[in-house]
Amino acid sequence: MNYAARSLRLRIPRICVTIIGTEASEMMEKAETVLRENTLIELRLDYLKAPLAAMPRLRRLIESRPDAVMIATCRRVESGGKFQGSLVAELEVLRKAAEAGCSALDIAIESAEAMSGLDWEELRERAAIVLSSHDFKGTGKLEESFERMRAFNADFYKVIGTATCLHDNVLITRFLERHSSEYTMVGGCMGEQGMLSRVLSIRAGGAFTFGSIGQGQETAPGQPTYRELRDFYRIEQIESVTKVYGIAGDPVSHSMSPWVMNSAFRRENVNAVYLPLHAKTLDDLLSTITDLPLDGVSVTMPYKQAVVEHMDNSDVLTQRTKACNTIVRGKDGRLFGFNTDVYGIVAAIEARISLQGAQVLVLGAGGAARAAVFGLKAKGAEVSILNRTPATALALAKESGAKVVKRSELPKLNFDMIFNATPIGMGSDKKAPLEENELNALWVFDAVYNPIETPLLKLAQSKGSGTVSGAEMFVHQAARQFEIWTGKPAPIDNIRQVLLRQLGAVGGEVPTPIPTVVLPKARALAANAITAAATTEAEASAMAEESAAASAKPETVSAAKDAAKKTSKAGNAKAAPAKAVGVKPSPVKAVAMKTAPAKSGKVTANAAAKPVGKSAKPTGKPVSKPAKPAGKKVAAKAVEKKAKKR
Repeated sequence: MNYAARSLRLRIPRICVTIIGTEASEMMEKAETVLRENTLIELRLDYLKAPLAAMPRLRRLIESRPDAVMIATCRRVESGGKFQGSLVAELEVLRKAAEAGCSALDIAIESAEAMSGLDWEELRERAAIVLSSHDFKGTGKLEESFERMRAFNADFYKVIGTATCLHDNVLITRFLERHSSEYTMVGGCMGEQGMLSRVLSIRAGGAFTFGSIGQGQETAPGQPTYRELRDFYRIEQIESVTKVYGIAGDPVSHSMSPWVMNSAFRRENVNAVYLPLHAKTLDDLLSTITDLPLDGVSVTMPYKQAVVEHMDNSDVLTQRTKACNTIVRGKDGRLFGFNTDVYGIVAAIEARISLQGAQVLVLGAGGAARAAVFGLKAKGAEVSILNRTPATALALAKESGAKVVKRSELPKLNFDMIFNATPIGMGSDKKAPLEENELNALWVFDAVYNPIETPLLKLAQSKGSGTVSGAEMFVHQAARQFEIWTGKPAPIDNIRQVLLRQLGAVGGEVPTPIPTVVLPKARALAANAITAAATTEAEASAMAEESAAASAKPETVSAAKDAAKKTSKAGNAKAAPAKAVGVKPSPVKAVAMKTAPAKSGKVTANAAAKPVGKSAKPTGKPVSKPAKPAGKKVAAKAVEKKAKKR
């Protein structure tokens, strides 16, 4: 028995940070920096131009950090490494590394089979041995590779495959579960689709997993950074009872859901982890959910509709929309579907306009569009659909009671809200789904949230329309998912902050949330809507109570004066930008009337004040009226009249 290796197993952390560099000074400086945070590192000596020349520096580093656990690796090219020397040269580097004080040596199975038994035993006496096998093509030969490895008496057995599909993570996880009780195992899958195994290998009994020192310094495809593993996935807290959730789609690398959900779990002390699940086929996704098993899944493109028929049961919204974006897996393995997109869309819109009788145009006919159409119809809105495939739009309109419009008709039509449910404008896409002359609406809402300021929203701002970022829809629907899975109130402010921070990281700077109204054209349009969107619930309630008290008691002249001041400010001051993300539905609702933009494309104060078409039904709650341009004079006269009456 190698007692040094036994002691090593008891004190190693769960993350091994791989250190690379072409020069010894560079590698040792990186190692010294990492050791301040993580005491287990792997020195990839095969990346060095002259590995033997690094030994004096390596010895000094080890002497200064006796608490550190360092694994020396000098993998030859034929084993997937960078070292171009012979087996004899590789063994010499490993011997010198052990003499310098490295706790363990990583030896590839190809080198182990090529060396003599005496060489193997000599190395084992000097340090613990991590015997490794890497399959760069797949995961189908795990047992076959391990059978070769068991011919050698090693301290750690590292079996690494490559994920060609999501279900490969299930194979490596089950493999580790079978053997970790008898052997000290390390395992996982390389590649983007193998991210799941890198985290869950610990839950399956793996001794540790690998992370890079930073972006661009990975030693294997799909390798996360050690800080992501530690701070983001909280891998040091993962255990057998840790619940597993994920975002499933094709692709998913752009999704902010892992950042948002893992942060929410950490904040609310939920023992759970949320991972990206890149499934290239629906069958691959369903088999992974069934066999892993996963406790819940967020579903994104292109599976929101296709997954519905595979649910054992679903909520009313999923049944109506025939789209599912949230899955809960019961203890008995049954799958339950929910649609939280509807909640996210409606909550964001109702903070700005009354939906009863509102004219809304929905762009698209996919999962998000279906959620919007059915959600808006349920709130009494008049919904029109525009889709590039007319047949799909007609089918959705027939199901929901909406109507279909042609794109050629748009320049002549006006809407209270245009909602974009297509992916146009996402990421680096600089296109907008509509042209300037087609964008005639008081408000424009883009479901795309990355970037936060899309080409469509920029175009809407230039026309004087109020804008709503898809980030707000994301926040509300994610909060609802969190509540469904955990049964706890969602930390919605935390979700919003994390999303904005990450969107800023993607863009290179922290973004300024998109204002709901940005130009003078729109200020008379939505004085009430701005108030409802920009004011917190507490402030709005206080304003409503003050207004009601002033109306009920005319003799209270001071209250009337305060109300007059607020009215004049709302009518004359420029509209204050209100954050599109971070808005809570206010008790004071927006003006309950529909207002159409003037034919010239300019919005006037008179157009805002006069109702066009049907008025919305009273809400039963205090509703402040939009101020006219001459707000100061009107308010002053009202105060004088009340004073005279008194």
